[in-house]
Amino acid sequence: MNDQLSRRGLLGGAALLAASAPGVSWAFERDGNRKVLVFSGNQAVPVLDPHIRYDWSTRMIQQGVYDALLKYEGDPPRIVPWLAERHEVSPNGLTYTFHLVGNAKFHNGDPVDAEAVRFSFERGLKLNAGIAWMLKDFLKPEKIVAVDPRTVTFTLERPFAPFISYVPWWYIVNPKQVMANQEGDDLGRKWMTENDAGSGPFKLRRFDANTLMHLENVPDYWKGWPMAEAARPSGIIYRIIREAAPRKAALQRREADIITNITPDDIEQLARVPGVAIENHKGSTTFGIKFNCQQGPTADINLRKAIAYAFDYDALLAITNGFAALMTSPFPASMAGHIDVPGIPRKDVDKARDFLKRSGTPNGGLELEYVHVQGLEEARRVGLVLLDSLRALDIKVNIVGQPWTTMTSRGSKPDTAPNMMSIYVTPVGTDPDTVAYQYHRASWGLYYGTAHYDNPEVSRWIDEARAETDNAKRMALYARIQTQIVADQPEIFGMVANRIWARRDYVNGFSFSPVRFTGEIDLYPLWVAG
Repeated sequence: MNDQLSRRGLLGGAALLAASAPGVSWAFERDGNRKVLVFSGNQAVPVLDPHIRYDWSTRMIQQGVYDALLKYEGDPPRIVPWLAERHEVSPNGLTYTFHLVGNAKFHNGDPVDAEAVRFSFERGLKLNAGIAWMLKDFLKPEKIVAVDPRTVTFTLERPFAPFISYVPWWYIVNPKQVMANQEGDDLGRKWMTENDAGSGPFKLRRFDANTLMHLENVPDYWKGWPMAEAARPSGIIYRIIREAAPRKAALQRREADIITNITPDDIEQLARVPGVAIENHKGSTTFGIKFNCQQGPTADINLRKAIAYAFDYDALLAITNGFAALMTSPFPASMAGHIDVPGIPRKDVDKARDFLKRSGTPNGGLELEYVHVQGLEEARRVGLVLLDSLRALDIKVNIVGQPWTTMTSRGSKPDTAPNMMSIYVTPVGTDPDTVAYQYHRASWGLYYGTAHYDNPEVSRWIDEARAETDNAKRMALYARIQTQIVADQPEIFGMVANRIWARRDYVNGFSFSPVRFTGEIDLYPLWVAG
């Protein structure tokens, strides 16, 4: 009884009762005669605004609340129509025309029309944060035109091969709601931090950035629901539990229905628990240890090389219990244009010592800071591997776990970024630009740009590849880009880990797509049986 009461407390006083049956307890809540599914991860959602921020937890909630013109589904990922029922591209590759569905509406009842689409893309470009990097070099606000209520055109400054691959991450907001809550010229930024102006399958019921999100379903969602009407959930709670052990315990005690950020040891244990199913999928998410290439000892390329050759890559794989493969390039092997870069570092202590001698600290004797996401046990263990590996160079490692928001804030500037930071990067699309761009000078300040890597040639090649329409020439550029990045060693190129969740077996509708971030799942198709 006390356990059920504490769970009801999560819902902020809503009249929700835990489901019950003789001899059985369930994690999901009830809202009247409908179920509320509970998903738990370690990462907060500090900003809901889809044009300001995106990471796995933030984007998962955003996609529940908002819709885009197109959507990624499946494995391998494919782009499917969503708010746009179809689109065309002009022969010169500059103009994209999208034709909208006629029945989409925002949560307040306003229609999702071409003006809303135009406004949303314009807003994203003007705010110049979050997703703006994807399109800002090729699309100007004045070149987005609402032709009629159901037709919108985008005319690019020059050809941009990845354009369609980025469109699914530009969510459409209600311009009337946004502008009604504008303060000064902020385009509603403050209000949008913890309020929604979307048309998605869920609307925001409760926002507590560091504790939980409660999403309530929209019964008459314009797209309909993929499950039977009787099975449609009342909503979904995203419950933030920062440490791995209590998160695992929540699933075992049925206080959560799905969990992410699971240690490899816990995966094996949970697989033996009756009523628990493991979702284990090969992904395209890379794990690397990003060096601060501008400030401190790691600004020295020879020290970076020394660390990369001292690192124990076999021990890295052992952390995952075999649920990963070593990177052979800055790009995941599944990405178009990937090459196996010759000479990518593997453990070689003699080479490590040789590079150390060429560095500004030839005898070691220094301490470096390694920062990882607090509560992410796998990343903490990587720090232990790093600590053990660098003893051979007489380098000490200070392992620091910090909340994701603190960590990324520190990493946004060279003078506050730590020496080394563990970062997972998931391609946001199927085009190699989605991976390459993290090594562009313009990525400084974004979570994947915490290395503050700056090679003008690499940035120029990335720009050329973005504009190149000849695929063979593009792939040749990406081969050159990968080779040069490895030579510059802005990070320890680590592994591509499997994507793993644990769920109760009464949870249905789980759908994996490798373009989703580390713990992110599509909330829309989920439902609870029983």
